Amino acid sequence: MATATVRDIKISYDDQGDRGGTPVVLVHGHPFNRSMWGPQVADLTAAGYRVVTPDLRGYGATTVVPGVTTLDVFAGDIAGLMDHLGLEQVVLGGLSMGGQIVMEFYRQFPGRVAALVLADTFAAADTPEGQAARNAMADRLLAEGMDGYAAEVIGKMIAPANVTALPGVAAHVRFMMRGTAPEGAAAALRGRAQRPDYRDLLAQVSVPAMVVVGADDEYTPVSDAEYMHERIPDSTLAIIDGAAHMPNLERPAEFNAALRAFLAATAG
Repeated sequence: MATATVRDIKISYDDQGDRGGTPVVLVHGHPFNRSMWGPQVADLTAAGYRVVTPDLRGYGATTVVPGVTTLDVFAGDIAGLMDHLGLEQVVLGGLSMGGQIVMEFYRQFPGRVAALVLADTFAAADTPEGQAARNAMADRLLAEGMDGYAAEVIGKMIAPANVTALPGVAAHVRFMMRGTAPEGAAAALRGRAQRPDYRDLLAQVSVPAMVVVGADDEYTPVSDAEYMHERIPDSTLAIIDGAAHMPNLERPAEFNAALRAFLAATAG
């Protein structure tokens, strides 16, 4: 693990692989940390890529900033980390909230993106009901902590069958959720409730993109992935069977194969 002081916070990150290889930056989802990308880091670095995985503001070992953290702040943090590392342009990927941060990053810094990976995410803004639910959950996490939430959502983060069939994966997902600071998770939830609608942005994407989703994802179903794929001009779609919201952990071999094929075709 390394750290960098960026925009008045200390970002913890891993920077692994061949420094001369194509740089890939992977952005974790909520309420996780950079360790969720372990199978992808191992696979891509073995294939010659340079892989950077940061802990987002409020998550993992990065500085926790209470209040409201909007997606543009997360995107600015990633740009600052890229500056610190001397990375002008990268392949940028993210899962769930991470995918929305990736879309926001592309909106702000399109010239710094060589290709996009959008995993188990969706482009629309929250409805009023969705905003209310996120803010209510933020209140709850601050009042109760993460344990109850983690127990409730484990069967949606990964497919229910995988909770028992893949006990190591289930334990890792629970560990990440329980270890997240409630103040950081709440700040991100409040920020996501305010996010813009990225649907019009999709048609403006001028770089190759891969949209990937678990076939059994309830949070961001296959229909959301198909919507994005249909609107991004140069995009591929990968549907991972036997997985829900975290196919990169539930079916890492299949996820990695799709990702490597995409990178080989677009990034060299």
